[in-house]
Amino acid sequence: MIPPKPMRKTRCAIYTRKSSEEGLEMEFNSLDAQRESCEAYIASQKAEGWVPVPDQYDDGGFSGGNLDRPALKRLLADIESGLIDVVVVYKIDRLSRSLMDFSKLVEVFDRNAVTFVLRFRHWSGWHLEPISPG
Repeated sequence: MIPPKPMRKTRCAIYTRKSSEEGLEMEFNSLDAQRESCEAYIASQKAEGWVPVPDQYDDGGFSGGNLDRPALKRLLADIESGLIDVVVVYKIDRLSRSLMDFSKLVEVFDRNAVTFVLRFRHWSGWHLEPISPG
């Protein structure tokens, strides 16, 4: 009997953002809540080979109106380096509040064959597909 082929691991990065620094000093804050929700979704996809990467991409106190955010820059560099397969974000406005910047991010994702998942929607190319809640 031939053993089953090992499942390919899908490396998932979680990106979180909060515009203001208010409340970030709390033991459990908005970034933690976003991350927990995204971690739960990744865990629900474990059978598909999804695993979280160890790095955290958290931008606390940064506007979503531009791309000048340290954690986002690290995430994009890791995508360009081939370290990420899927980016999981709680809501689309955590990633960007600018349509032009959003299109730039999609170009990076597409160029590197990276999918991104909104916690309640799955983005694949230029259309949204409903997904089952995890």
